[in-house]
Amino acid sequence: MITFYKVVVFIHIFSAILGMGPGFILTTVVKSGNTMIELRHSYKIRHKLHIFVMIGGALLLISGLTMGLLNPSLFRMGWYVTSLVLFLAALAIGPLVLSPRSKPIKALLESHKGDEIPEEYWRLSKILFQYEHLENVIFLIIIALMILKPF
Repeated sequence: MITFYKVVVFIHIFSAILGMGPGFILTTVVKSGNTMIELRHSYKIRHKLHIFVMIGGALLLISGLTMGLLNPSLFRMGWYVTSLVLFLAALAIGPLVLSPRSKPIKALLESHKGDEIPEEYWRLSKILFQYEHLENVIFLIIIALMILKPF
């Protein structure tokens, strides 16, 4: 018989795939645009993928904390606590760092006339993408901690 804990673990793993998988390609999707039309379309696709990231991320947090509540010894495991702290830090990066750097890009995409991508976009996107890559590294560390449970 499948225990409730195993169901929560299944949800947790499924959520990681659903949320983190698309999250790793958000930057790549918009790098494929060579014209403003393509770039605008790429950002629309990115927005749709980000919905999966948000749903998966919420389920990850809920299922991870549920596992901790069902098995409180997890809160004494270094890998679990470190993963939780890193995950919360990564969640905070969204509204505190990524969102303020995305707004000027969104405004530029809406207001720019013509099909050529302006230099300002490249400057703004480079900064945004650096923070997104940092967030991806954090998620890779979390995944490694979840798999290896080193401490």
